[in-house]
Amino acid sequence: MEENILIIHPRDNVAVALRTIEAGEQALAQGMKGFPASEDIPASHKIALRNIAEEEEIIKYGETVAVSIRPIKKGEWVHTHNLESKRWKR
Repeated sequence: MEENILIIHPRDNVAVALRTIEAGEQALAQGMKGFPASEDIPASHKIALRNIAEEEEIIKYGETVAVSIRPIKKGEWVHTHNLESKRWKR
């Protein structure tokens, strides 16, 4: 199968979808075992590489970009519905 996600930095707990990934499709990156997407992941959006606890930092580019507002399971779409930007607070 062809790679469809990109892990930018080894510290990241999210990857970027290189194209739209359908629910149930294997998310694959170089050097890792694939795992199923639990929902549709739009192209260029984030997918969780592992379970992320509520209030845990979302790491992309090796840096904190947001904080989860609820638990996020491996394979879930990571977006505004389940995170809070580090630039603003609700």
